[in-house]
Amino acid sequence: MPAPKEVVIIIKPTEMWVGNEKASVTLMEWGEYESEECAKANEVVKQILEKYEGKIRFQFRHFPLTKIHQRSLKASESAVAAGQTGKFWEMHNILFHNRRNLGTTSLKLYSREAGISDKNFLDNLVNGTYGWQVQDDIKEAIGRGVKELPAFFINDEPLGVKPTFDNLSKAIDNALKSKGKKKPIAKKRA
Repeated sequence: MPAPKEVVIIIKPTEMWVGNEKASVTLMEWGEYESEECAKANEVVKQILEKYEGKIRFQFRHFPLTKIHQRSLKASESAVAAGQTGKFWEMHNILFHNRRNLGTTSLKLYSREAGISDKNFLDNLVNGTYGWQVQDDIKEAIGRGVKELPAFFINDEPLGVKPTFDNLSKAIDNALKSKGKKKPIAKKRA
């Protein structure tokens, strides 16, 4: 009798959040790890998360621009792999910090720095185990009309302005206010 196959549960990027999981405001970013603009936005997001602690949740989604940044795809895959061990955000920040050196060997070293002890990390990276997760993010971004990075959405609405601390704060404040207001009930016409 053959041994039963091991069921592997994969945590998708859509399930990786930081902040208050039940928050009424969701800040979502599409980005990649080799982009200087995305790295700057990552620092702004850290400030936003501190300012709105407990009031919002944040999700980073992958949109590697492989025609410009050849190593961004594997970097995104390494972040998804890190997420499988609960270390997505640690790896995420390490990747931005080291955005000019994202070769496969370096990604393995960064995984150790992030606290990942998965012996299959490098094999999964080389074999593209999490590549389809990144491809799903890319398809969704294209479907949402993402063309430039970083691209931010607040409660599924595109930000539409440069993601500065002030612009994100204003948009989040507006979203928090609008969630607090109840919509009037439409009266039926006779």
